[in-house]
Amino acid sequence: MIRPITEDDREPVLMLLKSTGVFRHEEIQVAMELVDRVLVDGPASGYEAWCLVGDNSNIHGYICFGPVPMTDSSFDLYWIAVDPEKAGQGLGAKMMARMESVLAGRGGRKIFIETSSTPPYEPAKALYGKCGYSLKAVLEDFYRPGDHKLVYAKDINIKPR
Repeated sequence: MIRPITEDDREPVLMLLKSTGVFRHEEIQVAMELVDRVLVDGPASGYEAWCLVGDNSNIHGYICFGPVPMTDSSFDLYWIAVDPEKAGQGLGAKMMARMESVLAGRGGRKIFIETSSTPPYEPAKALYGKCGYSLKAVLEDFYRPGDHKLVYAKDINIKPR
């Protein structure tokens, strides 16, 4: 089940982000700032955060996204994480498909994703490609020397001609 995050999910999401072994301490702090904003301000925060919950009520995935300011129906995927013990089971793709469906239903047109070029992010980049996102930009040495920012995008609300 994929559902909006609740206060009870805060600590399990923090543990999930740490367990991936991908995110640096500073990145986890930023992710949790967004979680806290969603929990305190709800929709007024400008973000949405959902959890993928297993049959045992454990959190197996987390996704956070929101509208890109000053755009006409474009959205950013800020965070996505899957429990390493559940990796490779399609949970990331399931969360992304749900996000895309909801945003397309609201008139969303595009989703953008920014990520690192470093090896720990290879599974995320593979997921984005599998889900139909294409690489649109590479900003060299963005995060630090040798760590480029990669920008992926996907049109989600294309009307047939």
